[in-house]
Amino acid sequence: MKWLVEELYAPIHQALRIDVSIHHGRSDFQQIDIFENAVLGKVLALDGVIQTTERDEHVYHEMLTHVPIMAHGAVKHVLIIGGGDGGMLEEVLKHPVESATMVEIDGEVVSLSRQHLPSICGQAFDDPRADVIIGDGAAFMRESDKRFDVIIVDSSDPIGPAEVLFRQEFYAACRARLTPGGVLVTQNGVVFYQQDEVLGTHRCFRNVFQKHGFYFAAVPMYVGGNMAFGWASDALDLLAIDRDALNGRWEKAGITTDYYNPDIHAASMACPSALKRRLEQGV
Repeated sequence: MKWLVEELYAPIHQALRIDVSIHHGRSDFQQIDIFENAVLGKVLALDGVIQTTERDEHVYHEMLTHVPIMAHGAVKHVLIIGGGDGGMLEEVLKHPVESATMVEIDGEVVSLSRQHLPSICGQAFDDPRADVIIGDGAAFMRESDKRFDVIIVDSSDPIGPAEVLFRQEFYAACRARLTPGGVLVTQNGVVFYQQDEVLGTHRCFRNVFQKHGFYFAAVPMYVGGNMAFGWASDALDLLAIDRDALNGRWEKAGITTDYYNPDIHAASMACPSALKRRLEQGV
């Protein structure tokens, strides 16, 4: 019997039984594992860290997609940094956007996800509105002259090739690529174990954007409780979205989801007291 033991936190490990190994190999950037687990379905892990599972991917992908798009209300162009499994791209394309650009550094993740994880990516990679670029997301931000209404940073944790996506210089480049009224959203780890990561992003956002904050959701395979999602904008305040307007937009969208809805949207903005104090103190 084989197990994948995730060692993201040195004192605490979690183990997933590998019932069927689908892929085990290295790309130019990282170790990639895809396997089946009797409870979770197919699982994608990078460098031994779980990225997504068939069972719970909808929580993560829906919250990073629908919260900013519904808050904005008139999104035409979306940029995804990372997201090689295609789950985020699929959720974005449920909306009537004109374009969805995805920049993923590891083409092997995209290829393997298209082959082995169609339950997560669906037909997103074949959608004519999708522009999939295999390249460095940070370099794309520095060099591109395109503007986007929503930028989603769907990165792994700030280790390895994703580390650069958590720096202030990267967030400043994101700001330059937003349209007026545009919004950036990021994944910032599980608050219980990765609070310093949340606080680091808070300090960067504070130095770059006029408005910023966090919202939360519990993604079962990201062990430790609520995951934090950062948001930042120079004009849009996600904490001040009119509930009637949000309900109307969602009803008009006619999208079927497994987790997100306007009630979840509103509730996700509530910040735990201890974290709120630390954010207010800036430490």
